[in-house]
Amino acid sequence: MKRASTALVAGLLLATAATGWTYYIEARQGAVLAEYADAFIGTLDADQKKIALLDYEAPNRVDWHFIPKEERKGVQLRDMSDPQREAAHKLLRSALSQIGYDKAVQIMELEALLNELEGGESRFLRDPLRYYFTIFGVPSADDRWGLSVEGHHLSLNFVMDGGEIVSSTPQVYCANPATVKNENETGIEVGTRVLADEEQLAFDLVNMLSGEQQKTVIIDDTAPAEVREPGSPQPPQTPPVGLPASELTKPQRELLQQLVDVYIEAMHKEVADVRSAEIAEAGFDDVHFAWAGATEPGVGHYYRVQGPTFVIEFVNTQPDAAGNPANHIHAVWRDMRGDFGLPVE
Repeated sequence: MKRASTALVAGLLLATAATGWTYYIEARQGAVLAEYADAFIGTLDADQKKIALLDYEAPNRVDWHFIPKEERKGVQLRDMSDPQREAAHKLLRSALSQIGYDKAVQIMELEALLNELEGGESRFLRDPLRYYFTIFGVPSADDRWGLSVEGHHLSLNFVMDGGEIVSSTPQVYCANPATVKNENETGIEVGTRVLADEEQLAFDLVNMLSGEQQKTVIIDDTAPAEVREPGSPQPPQTPPVGLPASELTKPQRELLQQLVDVYIEAMHKEVADVRSAEIAEAGFDDVHFAWAGATEPGVGHYYRVQGPTFVIEFVNTQPDAAGNPANHIHAVWRDMRGDFGLPVE
């Protein structure tokens, strides 16, 4: 059998000379990522490789955060040529769905708006190109390796093994402004909401609950200032709070499922399908929904969705850069069994 492969696509084309038949064999997405990672590495010079390529066991593989930082691991887009940036974005796109990739790019673009709203006077450098790419280990369809893409308000972390994406957490998407309310020169339209569904579906759900249900779901009248344990290598291991899906009506349950799916659908379909199957196997009845703070926009609010395999936390309490209250979102998805492909001890 003669094999012809198409580089950097999710599969291999196999054809027989005798019959002319062509078969499409699906490749695991982790193997596809390895191809894109190799292509990206091939664009880097020796100095960039020293920064971008680290050992898989490097301690800073589990060093993550979404706050603005002076230094981060990896090589930043600002220090790449145009072809290198294109290769980096292709690598990122291969790890995500189109929805997830578009959100990541929009979050990067919001940095230009932040810079404008702050008059360029922030103590932090606001730059859409200040996002860092790091590869841990040697990309391979057979071996274990990792990828981190991170900057202000974005942290995406992956582990590949045997051609599969075996870990995709922590997954962090944030937005400031949550809703663009000010005219600006960046081209971002007033009314833009990068994380609209993450916020609106939760508002719809909490306000659909009966008074009795809200007594259990609302765990505090004041929203916390931040999600729990940001930057920690592993998620908090506290029991779920709020109301389980088993005690929701059918429409409420469906809305909770939609909310969970919004976070799942940011990932590549292969990852999304695994996450959905694991939640179903563990039992959606055990997925809990909890809320803190106000139940209308413009006032601090927080929610948590937790099941046996995952936890979502969402907080919107800070003002945006223009001073509009509660218009600054931090949203995370973490694996209750262990982030970064590491089991919780």
